[in-house]
Amino acid sequence: MALDSEKFKQVLGCWATGVTIVTAKHQDEIHGMTVSAFSEVSLDPPLVLVCADRSSDTHGVIARGEVFAVNLLAAGQHDLSNRFARSKDEHLRFEGLERKQGATGCPHIPDALATLDCRVVQAVEAGDHVIYIGRVEAAEALDHEPLLYFRGRYGRFHAPGGEPGPNPGSGVSPSTSS
Repeated sequence: MALDSEKFKQVLGCWATGVTIVTAKHQDEIHGMTVSAFSEVSLDPPLVLVCADRSSDTHGVIARGEVFAVNLLAAGQHDLSNRFARSKDEHLRFEGLERKQGATGCPHIPDALATLDCRVVQAVEAGDHVIYIGRVEAAEALDHEPLLYFRGRYGRFHAPGGEPGPNPGSGVSPSTSS
């Protein structure tokens, strides 16, 4: 029996995750997309992976430029997550957004919880996505809370015995396809 794609997405929504915006640069072209499929791979050498939908514009920029930056979003950045998750108007995602350039030339999202600048060391085709493994060339972190995503809603970390932060509400699903 084949697994229905909607059921698959529903089950995957049970996995609480952080939210990232992956940015890429090739020559004068920059792009970015919201991604929840991000993971560390190795400490030595420092490697991470991101998954990109083959149909996304950002995937093409990563493939051509062979660099990307992973911007881990902070609590309160759900509007940015939604902006970079929508497939409509991909070319306008950076419009009016202040940003700085990272070590690889990729844009950094302002006030992100952390940013990792990576150079692609391997690309693996996997179904309708490409898994990019990148060697981390530079990293920085700020003292912020993370933006979390669970069952179609954004949230904040709540430590046992601590006060929960406000839930910024639901939004566009962070995906690997933008």
